[in-house]
Amino acid sequence: MQLTGPEILRRMRVPNMNNPEYKPDIIIKPFTEKCLGSNSYDLHLGNQLKVYKRTLPYGMHPAIEYKRGKTYSMRDWFDDYGAYLEYHQHPEKYDPRNPKYLLDPCDAASHETIDIEIPTSGLILSPDIGYLGHTVEYTETYNLFPYIDGKSSVGRNFILNHHTAGRGDDGFCGQWTLEIKTMYPTVVYPNMRIGQIYYEQFVGDRKPYNENRASHYSGQMGPTPAAVIPIEDVLQKQR
Repeated sequence: MQLTGPEILRRMRVPNMNNPEYKPDIIIKPFTEKCLGSNSYDLHLGNQLKVYKRTLPYGMHPAIEYKRGKTYSMRDWFDDYGAYLEYHQHPEKYDPRNPKYLLDPCDAASHETIDIEIPTSGLILSPDIGYLGHTVEYTETYNLFPYIDGKSSVGRNFILNHHTAGRGDDGFCGQWTLEIKTMYPTVVYPNMRIGQIYYEQFVGDRKPYNENRASHYSGQMGPTPAAVIPIEDVLQKQR
């Protein structure tokens, strides 16, 4: 059963004696009531992105600062003209399907990142690169199941704001990391509305995320890279 907008607001205002420090079931910071919808709350894009180093072709920009009115071309993706010529002569080196750009979930080196700041003028994202972003909003949720999804206006610009991980947990506290992909070169802006958060009731005993020692992302702030999957766990499952 999904909460309505007015019920979300009520749950934010009523302390719950069963929660840590008598906190309400829903905390959203910062919060403004104009972002409260009929059954969700609008979330905004933070100004920091991360990109896995391993996925970046040599000599290419991970993103381009947007300058309104400028005409762009493929040349703008490259550091210099030499790298641009290399792209034309050996396009396979820049193809994201090339195994040289592989990510291994069990290898910490796959999760080394570079930081990118989204300027107020906007940033052009590449459809060939995956970006880790984050919400401006910090949330805490108790006794409810939170999840995020894209806004229709974001989807109609073919921006995917969470590649798979749009589901949260009872007890999750932190900013939401976004796995962002675009279908075309697309401009994003800091603080743009990037998605919505919803809340649902659940049935059964609680197992709060923030009390689970196996939780990887409790309290996360900013875009957070993937936790390494222990190779021992994978090998054990294969036996």
